[in-house]
Amino acid sequence: MDLNTTVRDAILAELKRQSEAEDPAPTIDLSESGYARIEGRIDIEALIMVVAGALAGGP
Repeated sequence: MDLNTTVRDAILAELKRQSEAEDPAPTIDLSESGYARIEGRIDIEALIMVVAGALAGGP
């Protein structure tokens, strides 16, 4: 797997996690390939952590 795919997958997984866990949850629409439509609040710190983890080779 290349780095772009690893980072993309980590970002999408975190966005999906936040859309299921946060209150109020952001809505995430991934129906259009290559794009994400996000409405609501995103925890940027959590998103940064998963990107850093993906770059470092973490889970």
